[in-house]
Amino acid sequence: MKLASLNEGRDGALVVVSRDLSRAVKVPDVAPTLQAALDNWHETEPRLQAVYRALNDGEAKGAFGLDMATLASPLPRAYQWADGSAYVNHVELVRKARGAEMPESFWEDPLMYQGGSDSFVGPRDPILAASEDWGIDFEAELAVITDDVPMGTSPQQAENHIKLLMLVNDVSLRNLIPGELAKGFGFFQSKPASAFSPVAVTPDELGEAWDGTKAHLPMVVHLNGELFGRPNTGVDMTFDFARLVSHVTKTREMEAGSIVGSGTISNYDRSLGSCCLAERRMLEKLEHGEPKTPFLRFGDTVRIEMNDASGASIFGTIEQTVAEYRGT
Repeated sequence: MKLASLNEGRDGALVVVSRDLSRAVKVPDVAPTLQAALDNWHETEPRLQAVYRALNDGEAKGAFGLDMATLASPLPRAYQWADGSAYVNHVELVRKARGAEMPESFWEDPLMYQGGSDSFVGPRDPILAASEDWGIDFEAELAVITDDVPMGTSPQQAENHIKLLMLVNDVSLRNLIPGELAKGFGFFQSKPASAFSPVAVTPDELGEAWDGTKAHLPMVVHLNGELFGRPNTGVDMTFDFARLVSHVTKTREMEAGSIVGSGTISNYDRSLGSCCLAERRMLEKLEHGEPKTPFLRFGDTVRIEMNDASGASIFGTIEQTVAEYRGT
């Protein structure tokens, strides 16, 4: 099943989207918003699935042609956005580029930060920044949305709480990060609003590419129309999504509609490219002594997508252009 939110009001208007992403139908009789559907998922999910089947069969009343430009992120705002760093080889590379050893604990306990979730931007909205000097970077990731997850949930139990999947562009302002981390209190100004794919999908939409805790498909990233990377999301993922959800709930519960991100997709096979500029710059520094690829500039466009085995888009595309923020 594929779900999206029309850009109407603060929390959007829930629509069910056809498998080929061409048509949609509003479902106010089931739930007005995606958050409302998740709040009562055990009742709304089978009703939404019935609409989805009818839509794909051409029998849904009120169906309309879908324009992706009318969509917000599936959850325009969320109760929680926790982003991990599940691809530890990426962390290892970052530290190696600056000559720092990586603690062994990084291979055993996930890194995670709690990001701002009060306002996400849409998949076609611009990446706004007041200055190119901030070191604007994209990060292509996969994320899951959960239902209510109790505190102390084990990885084995957590698997059953994963209800939806989305793509993410977790924008980072790289030149602001060192100063913030030096304070010893984590990211804040260096992590502006993230964008998510036009649609969120139930795990079964990935077919055999979803093993219950990981997706085994390439994350395809283009920068200004040129292929930048296509690493596989299921390869070199040290901590799967069940482990990440379990990590969050060690000391707290998670409310329905919580989002947990994978962190930047990264493979040891560097021939597949990268999912962020920082990784390419790190590899250049190790090879040439200094990075050569610049961070994003105003006018640059990033495209992030994931296709199934037949080449069809699963989530729709995140396509964002960097623009100068000039104030309100």
